[in-house]
Amino acid sequence: MNAMIFAAGLGTRLKPYTDHCPKAMVEVDGKPMITHQLLRLRDAGFNRVVINVHHYAEQIIDYVTANNGFGLDIAFSDERGKLLDTGGGIRKALPLFDANNPILIHNVDIFSNADLTALYESHVNDGADASLLVSERTPSRYFVFDGDDNLVGWKNLQTGEVSTANDELKPTLERVTGDDKQFRLLAFAGIHIISPNLFPLLEKQEEVFSITNFYWQNSMKQCIRGINAPEGFQWVDAGKPEMLKRAREIILIDKSQLTKLRLSENKDGLQTIDN
Repeated sequence: MNAMIFAAGLGTRLKPYTDHCPKAMVEVDGKPMITHQLLRLRDAGFNRVVINVHHYAEQIIDYVTANNGFGLDIAFSDERGKLLDTGGGIRKALPLFDANNPILIHNVDIFSNADLTALYESHVNDGADASLLVSERTPSRYFVFDGDDNLVGWKNLQTGEVSTANDELKPTLERVTGDDKQFRLLAFAGIHIISPNLFPLLEKQEEVFSITNFYWQNSMKQCIRGINAPEGFQWVDAGKPEMLKRAREIILIDKSQLTKLRLSENKDGLQTIDN
C-alpha cells in the first residue's frame, strides 16, 4: 500500500525547535515525529512510503536512511529547490508510487488514534476518488458536506467566506451554520486518500497548488467524500510547541488501546499480535 508523509514545511509555528532542524525531527515522547508516523504506517500494513523534504532535508534523509527506513520501502521527494504546497507536493511525488494503488497522505505533525488500515479499506470499498478524514471539531475553517458525505465546498465561519465549485449552491452555503441539517461542517484531520484515477488530473495542475483547494474545485466532477472519525477519536496538530505534550498523550492512548486489543484477542483464543 502507498503512503506519503508531508514533511517539507518550514515549521515556523514550532520555533525555536525548528531553528536548527526540520519539523519532522522534533521529538515527541523521545522520538522524532517522523519515527512515529513511519512506525504507524508500517504497523497499518503500508510498505511504500514517500516523504517530501525541504527544510533541513538532509537531516530527515540521513536519519531515515541510517535506520534502514524502519523496514519500509522509502523514497524521498526533494523540494529543496522550491516548496510546492500540499497539492504540488503530491503531484511531484506521483512518479515514486505504484500507479495502480491509492495513496494515503499524512501530515508529519498530525497525531491521532485513527485506524489507518480501516480508513484505507473504507476508501477502497467506497470507490471514491478521494476520501478525507474529518471530525466534529471547532476550527475556523471547515469542509462542507451534503447528506451523502459528498464534499460541496469550504467555509470560514469567522469571516463567512465560502468556496464552492457550484455557483448555484453558494448562497445556500453562505447561510449554513453548524446546526444545519442538510449540510455538515466538518474539520479536516490532515489525513486523506486519493485514488489513481485522480492522478492525471493532479498532473495537469500548476507546479504549486493547495490540495484542499483542488478538492473543492473538483467536487462537482469527482467523487470527493468525507469519512467522519468514530466515537473516541483523539487528534492533535502538533505544529505548535504547546501541542507537543498533547501529542505524547495521544501516543500513549494509542498504545494503550493496542494493548487492550491484544489482550482481548488473546482472551478469545486468537493469536496474540507481536509487538
